[in-house]
Amino acid sequence: MPFTETGIPGLLVFEPNIIRDARGYFFESFNSKIWKEKGITSEFVQDNQAYSTRGILRGLHYQLNPNAQAKLVRVIEGEVLDVVVDLRKGSPSFGKTFSIILSAENHKQMYVPRGFAHGYCVLSSTALFFYKCDNFYSKESERGIAFNDSALNIDWKIPAGEMLLSDKDKLNKPFSEAEMNFVFDEKNIFS
Repeated sequence: MPFTETGIPGLLVFEPNIIRDARGYFFESFNSKIWKEKGITSEFVQDNQAYSTRGILRGLHYQLNPNAQAKLVRVIEGEVLDVVVDLRKGSPSFGKTFSIILSAENHKQMYVPRGFAHGYCVLSSTALFFYKCDNFYSKESERGIAFNDSALNIDWKIPAGEMLLSDKDKLNKPFSEAEMNFVFDEKNIFS
């Protein structure tokens, strides 16, 4: 199986099988049969794509239940540092972060179950970020956590003075004040 465990229940890194030849390469970026064999039954209903330049930081975002979203994230062009925070109360990794470099070169993808805050920072001159969601966007359910919360201690790999955030992301609350309504379910870790 092309999945790597991250040490956080339900959070997986997916590395597709790359077939290379003189013409270039080919890979399946998503195959529902492979995901179902792993136990992931998320039905993706929305695809999103974002273009950004170096230092752009988007996050840390999430949507409250019942509008929470599982995501499958990847980079089509460039390189980003992708970061998640476990918000599921009762999880053995509650409040813990995980980060990984996703790039057009390494083709890695990350499956982020519901109940995580998610964000990324662009490390290359430009990046094209693509992700699938298993639930639709809901403005009313949208929440965020401060990217620079000292309790999370995230190294974004870009100096703070070079980061660019949206006005909305600048107002995100620290983890300790964030509204969360997620509960860890050991029997159903992939949703």
